[in-house]
Amino acid sequence: MSNFVVSARKYRPNRFEDVVGQSHVTNTLKNALKNDHLAHAFLFCGPRGVGKTTCARILAKVLNCRNAQETFEPCNQCDSCLSFNENASFNITELDAASNNSVEHIRALIEQVRFQPQQGDYKVFIIDEVHMLSQQAFNAFLKTLEEPPSYAIFILATTEKHKIIPTILSRCQIFDFKRIQVESMVEHLRSICQEEGITIDEEALHVVALKADGALRDALSIFDRIVAFSGKEIKYQDVIENLNVLDYDYYFKLVDSLLVEDISSVMLLFDEILKKGFDPDIFLSGLSEHLRNILVAKDEATLGLLTLSQGLKQRYLQQAQKASSTFILTALNLANDCDIHYKTARNKRLHVEMALIKMNYIYRAVAINDGQVAALPEKKTPDLSLAAVSETKPQENLLQESEEETVVGQDITEEADTTTTDIPVETEAPKPEEPVLLTTPKIGSMEAMLQQLKAEEAQEVVVEAKYELTLENIKKVWLEFAETIESDSVRNMLKNVDLEFNAQEVKAVVSSKLVENAVRQEVDLITKLREDFALDNLSLAIEIDKSKIDQGPKIQKPLTSKEKLRQMYEQNPEVKTLANRFGLRFDD
Repeated sequence: MSNFVVSARKYRPNRFEDVVGQSHVTNTLKNALKNDHLAHAFLFCGPRGVGKTTCARILAKVLNCRNAQETFEPCNQCDSCLSFNENASFNITELDAASNNSVEHIRALIEQVRFQPQQGDYKVFIIDEVHMLSQQAFNAFLKTLEEPPSYAIFILATTEKHKIIPTILSRCQIFDFKRIQVESMVEHLRSICQEEGITIDEEALHVVALKADGALRDALSIFDRIVAFSGKEIKYQDVIENLNVLDYDYYFKLVDSLLVEDISSVMLLFDEILKKGFDPDIFLSGLSEHLRNILVAKDEATLGLLTLSQGLKQRYLQQAQKASSTFILTALNLANDCDIHYKTARNKRLHVEMALIKMNYIYRAVAINDGQVAALPEKKTPDLSLAAVSETKPQENLLQESEEETVVGQDITEEADTTTTDIPVETEAPKPEEPVLLTTPKIGSMEAMLQQLKAEEAQEVVVEAKYELTLENIKKVWLEFAETIESDSVRNMLKNVDLEFNAQEVKAVVSSKLVENAVRQEVDLITKLREDFALDNLSLAIEIDKSKIDQGPKIQKPLTSKEKLRQMYEQNPEVKTLANRFGLRFDD
């Protein structure tokens, strides 16, 4: 078995100029070397596979390279560079903080800092995944990181900068690595293919680059897998089959069917996608991305935002000319809503199919929302020509109908010769039936809802008044409402209210605060008054009559026994006679 080396290691950059997509970092480091403004501690942070550790190794080689005075690039020929390439350099120490994150490991590293370099001018310490260090290890590392010896340089690399304590961040010069663009990744893969003698389709390169999601190391790993699958000749179909990627053709066919309202083709195409093993959520995500690309392609100025090959860009441009902006935006909205509620749906296939059905009838829904009659698709329009009609009806019936039409307008007494063939028979094709408006749900936009509300307000029927607006009728309606109240106390309170009427205001004069609160709680009272008198601006005012409060019932003191007897004497004098006869009296 040959000693195969994966592409991520085989084509790992050895010079700053070979680093892909990180020119803002490499140029800064080269200028710092050129101007002798090199910091003693660096922090390289960014996503995985973008070149953090690679740049740290290149910088470490440049610092001790003997032939880097002019280009500030490692020569890879001197003893220092060769020893580093063979992992035999004593001046460069690499520490994996993911597995060496304790205080003891940091203390061992600090002990190495005390010794000067045996060869070269600097000792470089590269700590990868530095965010994995423990809190105690960070604290032990602080003092050395802040004031290291002049020959010591620290290069820290991490994918999660937010996990590093601020005291470490303040002691480092921070470089943020960005995701590698698709174009840069495609160019790098193309150069590798040329060097390896591999032929590959342009669309296949873009699929690999998009699948890598900005990480060049992932792209090279995917590339090795594709080469192992296809050999020296890589086709687009091989790539999408090996990576389990849904082909762009499905989305183009789907949108074409949606534009002509061919719901059968849409459902069959979705079923074919499911049979190929793709989950509905993967299809939904790809459809949203496809609709977004169509929207971007509506304007040639934004066509450059598509990270695709030129052939695919032209296909998107052509399909964008067929679809209106209303269709694209509405379909995107439906796809987004379907994606949001996908996890909570029990029947996920039906959930996606309902979204596709709504997309299929977007034009009709918009037409109904605008108050217009929706036209049927061209492919479903019936053929109403004379030839088509003659095929569906017997020739005798056509002649009879045409003769009846020619008789109209002529003298009734004149007989029509039904066997004459010299007179041309003029027939009118039957008028096509008006398309039936579908009950497709309206598109949920705020503007459409406002237009619908305005239309409903304009069509409101004028309600006639039930009674003439007089004080007697107001009292009548008031008592009718009071009879509907279940509570006896509240019903009696409302019946004892004095009513007054002035212009558009009904005034209720009550005797206490308790009655006022009872009237205010009956919110349906004013509604009934407005409905019966057909006045929306009729108002109700409540006023407390203070005179009734002052003239309230007086509290009487209880009577004594003598006072009770005196009242009995006054009411019935015979009681007094009886008391004198028997000698009855009250004891004081």
